[in-house]
Amino acid sequence: MVDVAALQQGLDSLAPRLRAGASGVSSLQRLSGGASQETWSFVVQAPTQADLPMVLRRAPEGAAERAAGNVSLQTEAQIIEQAARFGVPVPAVPLVLQPAMGLGAGYVMQYVAGETLGRRIVDEARLAGARAQLARQCGQALARIHAIDGAQLPALRRSSAAGELAYYEAKHRDHGRAKPVFELALQWLKLHPAPQRAQLSLVHGDFRNGNLVVGEDGLRAVLDWELAHLGDPMEDLGWLCVNSWRYGRHELPVGGFGTREQLFAGYVEAGGTLQADSVHYWEIFGTLKWGVICESMAMAYLRGAERNVERATIGRRASEADIDLLYLLAPRTQEPA
Repeated sequence: MVDVAALQQGLDSLAPRLRAGASGVSSLQRLSGGASQETWSFVVQAPTQADLPMVLRRAPEGAAERAAGNVSLQTEAQIIEQAARFGVPVPAVPLVLQPAMGLGAGYVMQYVAGETLGRRIVDEARLAGARAQLARQCGQALARIHAIDGAQLPALRRSSAAGELAYYEAKHRDHGRAKPVFELALQWLKLHPAPQRAQLSLVHGDFRNGNLVVGEDGLRAVLDWELAHLGDPMEDLGWLCVNSWRYGRHELPVGGFGTREQLFAGYVEAGGTLQADSVHYWEIFGTLKWGVICESMAMAYLRGAERNVERATIGRRASEADIDLLYLLAPRTQEPA
């Protein structure tokens, strides 16, 4: 259980570091659950200034370790700060938690107003103007992410296409479940490997609809950098095009709001070097990857490790990945309906 009073007290003591003259914080509210990570919204108050909304992301004391390969919250904050210097729309990070503060590991970022729920982003009429330019803006943001100098980043996991494929194949095999479509995809990916890259780039790792803040003017912020690593930049473009992130708008392959042509145009405009064949590879890989993740959640439920409805429900979506893979691997001219 979270000691909300202690959290309130700790944030009150940090308020002057977040804003000169601040007297404390108010409106503390939990935004999401999770055993290893929390997200809280709050408002910094100062006697003669308007309230300043902010967000805390933290791993509380005693929480489980982050998943293997995920960056620490401190590293995540450092990457966000570097991304801002390269023109990527991200929340400002005014404070990284230190052990002496007594609030666990994490950081405070400024609140960015906008929509984050993927289905609303693709459906709501008020965001129609944003959707018209969002794919291009995503391409521009990704080009800027991939241009970040690795020497200016903290140490990150290095991952080749072959390494990623081997990891998810092993994960699938460990489940002990026969899935012919997954087998077909694995064989296709081995027979059509992504080109080797002489130099790896910063990869966001989870750039998709649902991890973006979108307003009427389009893309406002890129969130959730915990899967960042050094790898093939086309991985991010392919992942963004995976059908699961379209929220029913299958005819618009980029997040359910745009076309690949718009995405690619924005990427090239912002200085990115496009390899369309590699994007196709990573879209197939990303679809298989999501299927294996769903399979993992199903197995966690079936094996009794995590007996909750959410895991079981997501686990059933592995069958959706089967359908998506068949469309991607077959010579078709239409997106899955």
